[in-house]
Amino acid sequence: MTSVPTPIPSRTQYVLDAIKHRILTGRLSPGRALVETELAAQFGVSKTPVREALKTLAGTGLVVMSQYKGVTVRMMDADMAREVYDVRLLLEPEALRRTVGRGACLDAARDALDRADHATDTAERSLANREFHRALYLPCGNPLLGRMLDEVRDQAALVSAVAWAADPSWEREAAEHREILRLALDGDADGAARALHAHIASFIQRAFPSDAEDTESRPEEGHR
Repeated sequence: MTSVPTPIPSRTQYVLDAIKHRILTGRLSPGRALVETELAAQFGVSKTPVREALKTLAGTGLVVMSQYKGVTVRMMDADMAREVYDVRLLLEPEALRRTVGRGACLDAARDALDRADHATDTAERSLANREFHRALYLPCGNPLLGRMLDEVRDQAALVSAVAWAADPSWEREAAEHREILRLALDGDADGAARALHAHIASFIQRAFPSDAEDTESRPEEGHR
């Protein structure tokens, strides 16, 4: 059996990770054209790994491929943002409730929170914040639930990038993160879930105020 050469997939992974990092940290803004020849020159590779990386990113919803417009970073309008955050509101608090209920280790969440607090730029802080949320839901005991949330995590980052560019709210979110973690470490599964729900709902309301009222009005059980 002929084995697959390693250079091609490794180059594709390298390009994929690099483009994804630039999108999620806001260096490649929504609507930005992604030209294969330009990216290939930047990364010192042929167009093949760039093309394969862009196909993968299109599959995850981070870029859009059009026959006429080529490849662009996905634009996140209010309707799409509401869909992404609706999924988070439905799944993420429940995942955290289960994480706390089973007494899972939250050291990774604490470490991510510390990295966010000591971040020296917005890109580093953004990535740390994403890891904080992932560290809360991943140990929930249901791998499928974790994978579902992973699938919307990158698209949620696009919403965050748009919102933070218009109105940075790092300090408020950091305080909310600390409260969520405090409740989780205290073993208050329901309280942590309610705080997380309020945190997610308030963010999307701030980002898209005219379109988030319905989302905010559907509170987590026990939330005001």
